[in-house]
Amino acid sequence: MRQSLVGWPGGGLRVVVTGSAAERPLASYVATTAGLPDDAVLASRTTLSQLSAMVADASLVVCGDTGIAHLATAYGTPSVVLFGPVSPQHWGPPPQRPQHIVLWAGSTGDTFSDQPDPGLLRITTAEVIAAAERLTNGVGDREVNSHRAAGSARH
Repeated sequence: MRQSLVGWPGGGLRVVVTGSAAERPLASYVATTAGLPDDAVLASRTTLSQLSAMVADASLVVCGDTGIAHLATAYGTPSVVLFGPVSPQHWGPPPQRPQHIVLWAGSTGDTFSDQPDPGLLRITTAEVIAAAERLTNGVGDREVNSHRAAGSARH
């Protein structure tokens, strides 16, 4: 998803990029590429409690299949979750929860590879934005949390 957030649904929402200290350079790259200000990068700047509270209070979470996705599911926070080498059937939010949209290319691969999963990279920015639009209709002024911004897949 190497493109600006122009046209991102729910105009007026604050977008932040989170992650670990090791992911801070990647988070900064994602924010810069998306046209976000420096203060949108919260990677390594939050405690686990603060990050959890941010997910609980967010209007929308966009993330890979990570712990953040599980927090969004637990809190009932609307989420767009991008899956790579593992089927969402195994680790995804329950399908009966319409506030969560899963994007997956339908292929499995090496979970521990040091390279991004090819299926994950097939997910397009347009697919992510379309899923976010479906979830943000009527959303107020809260935050969008993009954790470990990634590539692509289908629902």
